[in-house]
Amino acid sequence: MADRSAKNPLLTRHGEALDLFTDRVHAIRPDQWDAPTPCTEWSVRDLVNHLTAEQLWVPPLVRDGSTIEAQGDAFDGDVLGDDPVAAWDRAAAEARAAFRAPGAIERTVHLSYGETPASHYCAQMITDAVVHAWDLSRGIGADERLPAALVTFSVREITPYAADLEKSGLFAAPVEPPAGADVQTKLLALLGRRV
Repeated sequence: MADRSAKNPLLTRHGEALDLFTDRVHAIRPDQWDAPTPCTEWSVRDLVNHLTAEQLWVPPLVRDGSTIEAQGDAFDGDVLGDDPVAAWDRAAAEARAAFRAPGAIERTVHLSYGETPASHYCAQMITDAVVHAWDLSRGIGADERLPAALVTFSVREITPYAADLEKSGLFAAPVEPPAGADVQTKLLALLGRRV
C-alpha cells in the first residue's frame, strides 16, 4: 500500500522544514553552542533546545490525544542532555512519524489556546522551524537562504495572524523591510527580525 502522507503537501512542507533545521543543527561546531542568536535571550543551545522541546510535544498531542495540562512540565528545561544533535534527531524523527501516522493530520489537538485541527498545528510547526532555521543560521554563520517553497508557505501561514504575534510576548514587533525586499526578508521583518 502506498504511503498517502507522502502525497500530502502539508506533510511534504513539514518534512522539508524538519530537514532544513536538521541540516543547520548538524552544522553547529562544538564551540558555537553558547553563541548568540537573533532571539536575544537565546544562545544557539537555547534555540535548539526550544525547537527540540516543540518536537517532543507532537507525539503525545497528535498521536496520543493528550493535552498540554496532562503533560505538565515534561518538556520544560534542558531536553538536549549531553548529545544535543542526537536529541534533536530523535525528537524530529518522532514528530515526523506522529504527523505522518494514518489519519493524524485530520485529528484535533488540545493546545494551550484550545482545540485546534492537527493540520493547523502542523502548519505552525513548519513556520516555527523555518524561521528558527534562519535564526540558527545567523547564529552559527551558515547559509541564511531559506528554500523558496518554505518561505512562501510560511508567509501564507503567518500573515493572517501576524499582528497578534507581538501581543503574545513571544515575538518582537514587526520591522519595516527595506525597499525592494524579497519574500524571505519580508517574512523575517514580519517576525521582528532585522536582516
